[in-house]
Amino acid sequence: MSMEKSRLATEWQVWLAENLALGVGEEEARQTLVAAGVGEDLAREEVDRVKAHPYFQACQRLGRQYGRMESVMEVYGQLHRQSGQHLALEKREGLSAEEFFSRYYYGHRPVVLKGLMGDWPALGRWSLSYLAERAGDAEVEIMTGRNANPDHSPQAEKHRTPMRFRDYLKMVAAGGETNDYYMVPRNENWQRDGLAPLRDDVRAPAGIIHADLRPDMMTLLLGPAGTVTPLHHDNMNVLLAQVMGRKHVRLAPSFQRHLMYPRYGTFSHVDAASPDPERFPLYAEAAVVEAVLEPGELVFIPVGWWHWVHALDVSASVTFHHFQVPGGNTYLPEPG
Repeated sequence: MSMEKSRLATEWQVWLAENLALGVGEEEARQTLVAAGVGEDLAREEVDRVKAHPYFQACQRLGRQYGRMESVMEVYGQLHRQSGQHLALEKREGLSAEEFFSRYYYGHRPVVLKGLMGDWPALGRWSLSYLAERAGDAEVEIMTGRNANPDHSPQAEKHRTPMRFRDYLKMVAAGGETNDYYMVPRNENWQRDGLAPLRDDVRAPAGIIHADLRPDMMTLLLGPAGTVTPLHHDNMNVLLAQVMGRKHVRLAPSFQRHLMYPRYGTFSHVDAASPDPERFPLYAEAAVVEAVLEPGELVFIPVGWWHWVHALDVSASVTFHHFQVPGGNTYLPEPG
């Protein structure tokens, strides 16, 4: 029976094998099929067929491994809540580099840092007019047409648009609140010679980021109020410095991936601005913390931590990923 051709639609075959492998009971699976219009006899036959197939038996073993790993992640989640870290995103001022690394970098904990950008010329200088005066003739790459494509972030190649930096700054100044265009890190803008004068306005947070600030060690994010970076995670530790305007950030732990409804590898199906509890009920269990970043504040986003970012004003941010640690930054390997 197990090797006969199934009479179920392909999507239901996939659904049945996946759910049984992950531990859904046979009766529950049958009733779901019946509720979808499958006859009771056929539903029973298909459950038996799947269970007898050797491919499914391999899936069951993988499902059990997945269940064990999920249990470990649940333990991390319990410990996280017991520690009280789920209650708020910490803000620290005057934090030493030693404590930053011991408590947050190695502790895999996010934190907002204050008082580390006092020596940045950018804080007192950057405005749209200043940026245009200093680097307006540079050619940059912008992500445009974002409003028409809900998947603009994971499909970035469809939205790359070259233009003069001066012209983009005019768009930002005149366009009001919008998510339709944004200068995101997925380009080499910061490495272009035309933006070199702006790099001179940035400083490495002492003792945390390598002082040798090569252009490839940083990225620039610049856009109007209303830009949204959808819920996702990065495969490395990131330090984001807020230079101009404010940003609202929300973060969820890396060890709660099973609550994030992943897609495209590093993105989530969930709209973190307005989560749908019917479509994504597990997200309500996530230990989400949030803060509004003011100019002069930095947020440390640990590798794998999920984050969503909304610009409340015309905003400019610089990110760093070359930390002063032995062996360099820690990376999350892509699945093979």
